[in-house]
Amino acid sequence: MRAVVQRVSQASVCVDNQICGAIGPGLLVLLGVGKKDSEQDAVLLADKIANLRIFEDEHGLMNLSLLEVQGEMLVVSQFTLLGDCRKGRRPSYSTAAPPTAAAHLYEQFIREIRKREITVATGIFQAMMDVTLVNNGPVTLLLDTEKQF
Repeated sequence: MRAVVQRVSQASVCVDNQICGAIGPGLLVLLGVGKKDSEQDAVLLADKIANLRIFEDEHGLMNLSLLEVQGEMLVVSQFTLLGDCRKGRRPSYSTAAPPTAAAHLYEQFIREIRKREITVATGIFQAMMDVTLVNNGPVTLLLDTEKQF
């Protein structure tokens, strides 16, 4: 699984000009699922993201997690994170999971986040979405369960 994690002041996602998910302070997670990914990857990534110490403490140091600041999370599926642009000019998505498997692991990730009592908003799987965010910091991290980077 791959994730782009952005610390935000606010974020929302719209489908057909209708907001389907919105959060205040917290994390926007763009989530891509690969063919080799498993439920264990969803568990590990959810735990990692929920506990990342990327929020400022009283001294201005990034020392607190989303759990500690009681922030919210907006999760948006994004298969293009699996795009391989190394050859040619058109990305290859050959390592992306097929929609049924991707949907299952996307939902598993969301369930794992909710188990940690984090308020979660979501986009709509496979929909064309418009994502709006105010990146706070800016803080943006890339995570990959296969440790590609």
